[in-house]
Amino acid sequence: MSLQRLDVITGGAGFIGSHLAEVLLAAGRSVRIVDNFACGHRRNLAEVAEHPCLDIVEADVRDAEAVNNAFRGAERVFHLAALADIVPSIEKPEAYFRTNVDGTFTVMEAARAAQVRKVVYAASSSCYGIPATYPTPETAAIDTRYPYALTKFLGEQIVMHWGAVYGIDVVALRLFNVYGPRVRTAGTYGAVFGVFMAQLLANKPLTIVGDGTQVRDFTFVTDVAQAFIAAGDSPVAGQIMNVGTGRPVSVNRLAELLGGTNIVHVPKRPGEPDCTHADIGRITQQLGWAATVPIEEGVRRMLERIADWRDAPVWTPASIETATANWFKFLGAAQ
Repeated sequence: MSLQRLDVITGGAGFIGSHLAEVLLAAGRSVRIVDNFACGHRRNLAEVAEHPCLDIVEADVRDAEAVNNAFRGAERVFHLAALADIVPSIEKPEAYFRTNVDGTFTVMEAARAAQVRKVVYAASSSCYGIPATYPTPETAAIDTRYPYALTKFLGEQIVMHWGAVYGIDVVALRLFNVYGPRVRTAGTYGAVFGVFMAQLLANKPLTIVGDGTQVRDFTFVTDVAQAFIAAGDSPVAGQIMNVGTGRPVSVNRLAELLGGTNIVHVPKRPGEPDCTHADIGRITQQLGWAATVPIEEGVRRMLERIADWRDAPVWTPASIETATANWFKFLGAAQ
């Protein structure tokens, strides 16, 4: 592959990373993906697997030698590799720290050694915890409620610190409730979209947490990919920016849009906000970015691909209770 205009995506075989890779390749960039395939899948790259400007390196971001080799010749790095989900972060905090914190240190040191022009970091809006202000600005208090949120925030701090001390252009994007084709479904109980899609396909009840009036700033994955590209293209550096629609919708409304009429309710969970609502003024002003896919269109695109969830776990109230037992045990005690 050509090393001209080379972008490296850590976690590029994952949900967001694979969409970002497609857009960058379509724009004429060369792309090198670094992924250990613990969370990502080669099938996510099926549409670009034979692209002559795509290079796939199977490596862990904690492996300094592999990451240094992968970053050679790179102009930009999009750092998306991370462990996600709340419950496993409570159960295995060391694994999350090693990947999300130590891995980010390794990435930034490799970027420094390779004299990468820019690093864009996939940060998390979970750092806000239960905010006091809606829509929530980047200046809101940090309130990390579980190890995943903490480790993603510590990774963000490393990125910003390395940018300031070593003169690397960096941007951190705090992502809100990303959904779309290839959203993770396997393994632990996780994001509501994947849960609902598998339940719909299996003709099982949708499991709504609490009364379903809680609202989420659902952001379609192609819009998120464009936010990364806008950050990578822009001269803006040293900034933290929210990525959301600024137009949250309720979980009940989501169920309605999906056509789900068979519904059961499961207990509300400690540490979860009733609302996620991004203040996107900063990213709109500085990068000219705004989400373009309304929730109705995003859901329609998801339903067109519903067969993709045929192998996903189908969650029931009983299995959710078992899977989230440690959520209630540890986060409930922390309230």
